[in-house]
Amino acid sequence: MIAAPDRMPLAREFFDRPVLEVAPDLLGRTLLRMTPDGPIEIRLTEVEAYAGEADPGSHAYRGRTERNASMFGPPGHAYVYFIYGMWFSLNLVCGPEGTASGVLLRGGEVTEGADLARARRPKARKDRELAQGPARLATALDIDRTLNGIDVCAGPEGPLSVLTGTPVPTAHIRSGPRTGVGGDGAAHPWRFWADGDPTVSPYRAHAPRHRGK
Repeated sequence: MIAAPDRMPLAREFFDRPVLEVAPDLLGRTLLRMTPDGPIEIRLTEVEAYAGEADPGSHAYRGRTERNASMFGPPGHAYVYFIYGMWFSLNLVCGPEGTASGVLLRGGEVTEGADLARARRPKARKDRELAQGPARLATALDIDRTLNGIDVCAGPEGPLSVLTGTPVPTAHIRSGPRTGVGGDGAAHPWRFWADGDPTVSPYRAHAPRHRGK
C-alpha cells in the first residue's frame, strides 16, 4: 500500500541542511511516536533552532561532551536531554555530520492518540495544553533518554519518526527570541511558530537564578 503524500517519512536530506532552514520547515510536519500502548501524533507548531559551537545558547557551544554527542550527527537523529532534574526535551539533529546543530521541538497539536497523551498529562486542562511547551510535548509522547540518538528517518515502524504533514505557509510563520535563553544568544530570533495557533507556548524571557547567601 502506497502512503499518502502527507504520510511519507521525511528523508535524511531534509535534515542535512542549515538549522535555520530546517527549523521553520518543520512547522506543520507530523511527529509520530509509536508507544507500547499505541501511536501518538503531533502536528508541530513551535520550534527553536540551536547552532552548536557557533551559538552561545546551545548545549554544544563549548564542544562535544558525552551528554551532547548526538548533536554532532548524523542528521535526522534525536537528541534528548534531561533538564532541571525534572523534564526531558526532544531535539532533531540537522546539518552535516560532525557539526552540532539541532531543532528543539517546543510545541504542537495532538492529532492522534489524545487519550494516551491525556493519560500522561493529567494536569492539562485543555487538549491544546497537552504538548504546549517542550517538557509537555516530551511527557505527552513518552520521551526519555532511551530515545537519544535514535534515527527518525528509519520509517514509521520505528519508535519515533517525522512525516511530511502539511507545512505551514511561509506567510504564516513568525519568529522571535528563543524562550529562556540568556547571555549572548538571547537576541537571536531563532524561535519559529505558526501564527495564531493556540498550541504555541507563551514567550518567556530568560530569568537568572539567584543563589541565596
